Amino acid sequence: MWIFNSLFGKLFAFLLLPFRTLNPWVGMAVISFVTGLIMLIIFKYTSNQKAIKGTKDKIKAHLLEMRLYKDSLAITLKAQGSILRANLRYMSYSLKPLLVMIFPVILILIQLNFWFNYRAPEPGESVLLKVKLKQEYNPLEIELRLQPSAAFVEEVPPLRIEEENEIDWRLAFTDTGTYSLVLLVGKDRLEKNITVGNTRLTRLSPLRVRRNFSQELQYPTEPPLPPESPVTSIEIVYATQGLNLFGLNVHWLIAFFVLSVVFGFAFKGIFGVEI
Repeated sequence: MWIFNSLFGKLFAFLLLPFRTLNPWVGMAVISFVTGLIMLIIFKYTSNQKAIKGTKDKIKAHLLEMRLYKDSLAITLKAQGSILRANLRYMSYSLKPLLVMIFPVILILIQLNFWFNYRAPEPGESVLLKVKLKQEYNPLEIELRLQPSAAFVEEVPPLRIEEENEIDWRLAFTDTGTYSLVLLVGKDRLEKNITVGNTRLTRLSPLRVRRNFSQELQYPTEPPLPPESPVTSIEIVYATQGLNLFGLNVHWLIAFFVLSVVFGFAFKGIFGVEI
C-alpha cells in the first residue's frame, strides 16, 4: 500500500510543482481541469453513449409536446409520465460510469486534502504534537520522550492523558523549514515530519498511522508505523484553511467540484461525450 501511496503522491507533487509559489487557485484549477478531462474520458468509454443520446432526445421531444399541447391535461400528464420514465432510464445509464469514477475521485480527494486543507504554522506559533498508544500501554508509565532539537522549544512539559492513551507536546519552532520530530520509545526511534512557514502551496502531513489499509488510504503521506510499536498514531494538529475568493473563504472541496464540473461540461463537445 505504501508503494502505491508514494507513487501517487509523487504524481501530484509533479503536477503541482510549477504552481507552488503561485496563488493556490492556480494549482486547484489545473488539478480540476485534469480531473474533469479524465472523468469525461471514463464516462465516454464506460457508458452507453447512443442510449444516453436517444433518452435525452426523447426528454426534449416530450418537453416540446407539453408546450404544444399545454391546453390538453391528458396529453400533458402523459408527457410528464414519459419524461419521468426517461429520466429514470438516463440515471440508470449513468450509474455504471459513476461507479467506475468513484474510486479514482476518492484517491484524488485524499491527496488534495493534504495540499489545500491545512496551513503550516509560522515560526513562534504553538503547535500541538499528539501521540496515541495501544490500549495495553499506559501513558503514565511508558518510556517515551521527544528528542530535543534546536529547531523547536517545548513550551510546556508533555501532558500524559491516561483516559485517552495519549501523550501531548506543545512546541514552537524558531525558523521556517521541514523538520523531522524524533520520538524515542525505549530503543526505537519514530519520526514525524512537520512543515513550518513554507511556500504558499505545499503538502502537509497531519497524521502518521500504523499499518492498516483503511488508515493508510486516508493518510498516505508518510510510511506506516512499525506494527510492533506501542504507538498507533503521531499527529501534528495543523490549522485548516480555505481558498480566498474576493474576501470569501471557500472550502477547497467546493472549489474542486465546481471547477471540475465546469471544465467537464466545457470540453464535452470537443471529446464528443454525451452527458
